[in-house]
Amino acid sequence: MDIDDDHFELRLAASDADLRAAQRLRYEVFVAELGGDGPMVDHAARLEADRFDPHFDHLLLLDRRRAEDEQVIGVYRVMRAEGAAAAGQFYSEGEYDLGPLRASGRRLLELGRSCVHRDYRGGTAMMHLWAGLAEYIAQHGIEVMFGVASFHGLDPAPLAGPLSLLHHRHLAPEAIRPVARSEGFLAMDAVAEADLDRPAAIRSMPALIKAYLRLGGFVGQGAYLDREFNCIDVCLVMDVALIPEKHRAIYRRGGA
Repeated sequence: MDIDDDHFELRLAASDADLRAAQRLRYEVFVAELGGDGPMVDHAARLEADRFDPHFDHLLLLDRRRAEDEQVIGVYRVMRAEGAAAAGQFYSEGEYDLGPLRASGRRLLELGRSCVHRDYRGGTAMMHLWAGLAEYIAQHGIEVMFGVASFHGLDPAPLAGPLSLLHHRHLAPEAIRPVARSEGFLAMDAVAEADLDRPAAIRSMPALIKAYLRLGGFVGQGAYLDREFNCIDVCLVMDVALIPEKHRAIYRRGGA
């Protein structure tokens, strides 16, 4: 699969203007579309920001055919242990106990705020972001990736199937298994494994979560009710060494 569209540029944010462009896109997706909010969200300027932004690297996908202030059409923010130390914690630690991951001694990378402009969904934009992520992982010798991914809305009833499928079939090994914090903990085993409608459960999952599962991803123990962002989160964990080679090839830029 050739994903070298010459009108796209993929790079890390290198200025305050770059970061604001990422935050503008995040506002349109997470706030305007999905109803999220937060103490640092600037509704007047239409920026979705938080205190962790200065400690993340921000991967940007730009479409050079667009007006200069509208060129960022995809973002992904990534944080290594050094950034977490400066921030005082990983972002996910507000929702999950990451003790097992921290104790593993492996090189960790937290993923978050992944989104693509609505006009580019279903195309190659996400492939470009994954290609950039693969390069970043290789550059920094990352061994385990993790981060929260979301189901929209706060009602767990319609999500009983997909959450139960994740719990029964994709629970992370105990040695690297995050656990949702008690104040937002939601059990993920409402449906017994024998009673699962697996095809229906898979159809109900967001595309990003399905993509992580195809890469061999696992989930932590329990989901988390994120009332601020109007969603139910799961903590995904990916052991880089276990990513199938066929998927490694796809996500290399220009891979086949």
